[in-house]
Amino acid sequence: MREAGLEPARPKTQVPKTCVSAISPLPQTHTKALSASIWIGDKIRGKLAMYQNGPKPTTNEGHGTMSLTPTPADKFTFGLWTVGWQARDPFGDATRGALDPVRTVNELAARGAYGVTFHDDDLIPFGSDEGARRGHIDRFKKALAETGMKVPMATTNLFTHPVFKDGAFTSNDKDIRRYSIRKVMQNIELAVELGAKTYVCWGGREGAESDGAKDAYVALDRFREAFNVLGEFVTDNGYDIKFAIEPKPNEPRGDIFLPTIGHALAFINSLDRPELVGVNPEVGHEQMAGLNFVHGIAQALWHKKLYHIDLNGQHGPKFDQDLVFGHGDLKSAFFLVDLLERYKYDGPKHFDYKPARTEDDKGVWESATSNMRTYLALKERAAAFRADPRVIEAMKASNIPGLGQSTLNAGETWRDLAKDSFDVEAAGTRGYGYELVDQLALEHLMGVK
Repeated sequence: MREAGLEPARPKTQVPKTCVSAISPLPQTHTKALSASIWIGDKIRGKLAMYQNGPKPTTNEGHGTMSLTPTPADKFTFGLWTVGWQARDPFGDATRGALDPVRTVNELAARGAYGVTFHDDDLIPFGSDEGARRGHIDRFKKALAETGMKVPMATTNLFTHPVFKDGAFTSNDKDIRRYSIRKVMQNIELAVELGAKTYVCWGGREGAESDGAKDAYVALDRFREAFNVLGEFVTDNGYDIKFAIEPKPNEPRGDIFLPTIGHALAFINSLDRPELVGVNPEVGHEQMAGLNFVHGIAQALWHKKLYHIDLNGQHGPKFDQDLVFGHGDLKSAFFLVDLLERYKYDGPKHFDYKPARTEDDKGVWESATSNMRTYLALKERAAAFRADPRVIEAMKASNIPGLGQSTLNAGETWRDLAKDSFDVEAAGTRGYGYELVDQLALEHLMGVK
């Protein structure tokens, strides 16, 4: 654990003049992206210098000194697939070109991010031979070394290719299940090579549209079998990596197995090595199910199973919007940051979002910065809320701290409890004053004095 105010050492960054790596020619799949958006290394180098020299504090009147400038110490991360989304949806073609992963590393580093994450197919086009695969990996590693960016998490694409149309670990086809586990094992080896400590598993195709199409009871057997095999794989190889299940209720399947945090936590207890598996909840996924994300994260933290987290924005139960963090339910985002900071979650804050389809290249990078600035602003607002004497007094009057007291006194048993007398009617007339606490939270959120 680093001491307060100190940042981890960060290597000097040498950014190439263009996103073409000197180690090998730019892969053919990325040449179109390069011609569409050549960027100037000197500009990026200037941004990197600004972040390495430390943020410039700004004054937030009424709340003391704060900074909205991200630094690697904040542990903000992005997936290659997030900023790299080409904005293709079921009703329209792409509005942006492909991004070279090397450029993504450099652009995010210049904005103060800590690291990047990837699906295997984000970095290495599906079907690449071993020579091409190694070329993509080496270019990526060179960019990481030049910028000091980390890869704290990786995952496997088990949803895009038609072979996964009926699932991967829970496909009715045994050969597909076996292939899926092999595909994961291969990418785990790359994840370990790149220093990742967490391996996320999102079962986007693990489900059904018809209850008659798949035996949901047996599907859990196959799900458990896959995780047991993967747990044995990492244990036998001595890999220092853990798994994080990412729940989602639906989309792309009509219904997806392990749809919520609670489902995933219960499932983990059935595994041979439950200590190797936690959860990677996503804001939008729980809210799609109509659930309170803050409560779900509190339970994951309570179980010590919050191995990773995906931050984004969502407007209630509908399709997966993947908005910029805070651009959906802002009040929920406020209390989420409050929870993460108070209970000292120290893992990556991973933004799994999609830049709006309306945005061009400039808008993509502005949206990436917006995620980080929003988190930092909410962190400051939440701290100010907790330190406000009015809030402290209102919470005391509402008896909110009372929940921290054990229900039984020291040395008591149920026998002592059974002897209690209690004025139920008087307690029923008591008001709690929670509306005032909620209003004070909103006023802090809006910057009202």
